[in-house]
Amino acid sequence: MNAVLWAHPPGLPTDRGTVATVGTFDGVHLGHWAVLQEIRQRAETTGRRSVLVTFDPHPLRIVRPEHAPLSLTTAMEKKEILAESGLDWAVFLSFTKALSRYEPRRFVEEILVGRLGVEDLVIGYDHGFGRDREGDPEALERLGAELGFTVDVVAPVAADGEAVSSSRIRSLLLDGSVRAAATCLGRPYSIRGVVVRGEGRGKGLGFPTANLRVFERDKLIPPEGIYAVRGVLRSGTYDGALHLGPRPTFQGSPPTIELHLMDFDRDIYGEEVRVDFVEHLRTIEPFTTVQALVDQIRTDVDEARRVLAGSGGP
Repeated sequence: MNAVLWAHPPGLPTDRGTVATVGTFDGVHLGHWAVLQEIRQRAETTGRRSVLVTFDPHPLRIVRPEHAPLSLTTAMEKKEILAESGLDWAVFLSFTKALSRYEPRRFVEEILVGRLGVEDLVIGYDHGFGRDREGDPEALERLGAELGFTVDVVAPVAADGEAVSSSRIRSLLLDGSVRAAATCLGRPYSIRGVVVRGEGRGKGLGFPTANLRVFERDKLIPPEGIYAVRGVLRSGTYDGALHLGPRPTFQGSPPTIELHLMDFDRDIYGEEVRVDFVEHLRTIEPFTTVQALVDQIRTDVDEARRVLAGSGGP
């Protein structure tokens, strides 16, 4: 897959025509994946190129920043996930005020048809783009009949009896339901952080931790609590337990994101770590003694080990 970041689209090779889709695709969840595999298969069958057109940042961050949702995937995460899709091209349009004023016709004529040579447009059931999301399936079908491309709508994908959507996944994550969110995503939800020096309390308690600093301000962070997780480093993937939030047992200590990797003993300061959330274990609570905290940490680690052993491989 080729990823292209466009400020002003120069166009791609369109000698064979393209099968395309367009949208924000935040999270690249199972519903999105159904659309991506549909355009890939159609392109292979017809000898065309498959193209995804997406946006960075999320359009609401430009047009209505106060209503913009927290991101499920950063631009880099989205590119990494899309690399597994088998698509020919992923086009990342820089979403600007100027682009937000495009009416659907102008967007379709200038970008989809003019720059990409779209002959077949495949969209999700809840699709809408252009100014005020006027580019719904019916409007696109009318434009397609006029400009010479077909439009097809992919039916929703359901998980646990309900349609998968980015908003549903956000709600699940904000409730701490990381396992249910993973069912909708088709993979565990993850965050990334750089390992920085902390106060060293974990090591002193017998459970050394990597303190993570997450730099993406708009990235959705699950609620505070203790989680069974996997940590993905350059050297491999390791089972772990994560403390996310305040440390009430130690008065005056700031909230942290602390990752304990099981059966791991190596200096990783400055290294980026991806944390894959597997299950929420418990809420954070204060303890009257340090020994009570240590006993609870031991219980948490044992529970995380049990959960991860039953959840399959990385």
